[in-house]
Amino acid sequence: MFNVRVYGLLINEKKQVLVSDEYIRGSYYTKFPGGGLEFGEGTRDCLRREFMEEMNLNVEVTDHLYTTDFFQMSAFTPDHQIIAIYYFAKALEPITVPLRSKPFDFDERQMEIYHKTSETETFRFIDWDDFSGGSVTLPIDKVVADLVKMRRFEV
Repeated sequence: MFNVRVYGLLINEKKQVLVSDEYIRGSYYTKFPGGGLEFGEGTRDCLRREFMEEMNLNVEVTDHLYTTDFFQMSAFTPDHQIIAIYYFAKALEPITVPLRSKPFDFDERQMEIYHKTSETETFRFIDWDDFSGGSVTLPIDKVVADLVKMRRFEV
């Protein structure tokens, strides 16, 4: 089985990279915003939907950045192979969700969500000088972070 995921790299005017800190089934992950492609949905539509669902944020999906070119097994479903597609994204309005300054800084409401669903998330920006593949958890995200950091793509 294949699991298609779509993620956005959003870099603000201060050259900070947006990440999502997530607590899922007892484990912590720092990743790029995005999620699973739904049947009948295009990849760009998926990313716009994910930003709206997760952050109540309208984004413009711009340039394609990367598509997985190696085998990656799903961390949650071992019989699934992950195909991840990354785009640059641009916020079309101010971000209104609370942004944190520390990783995994969940508030009481977010922890209530976790206890009901076994997952919760919060968002923060990482300064460009502090950003690297080591800033994110998932193997494919690490590849993308390093590609961007090596300035193989204009940011």
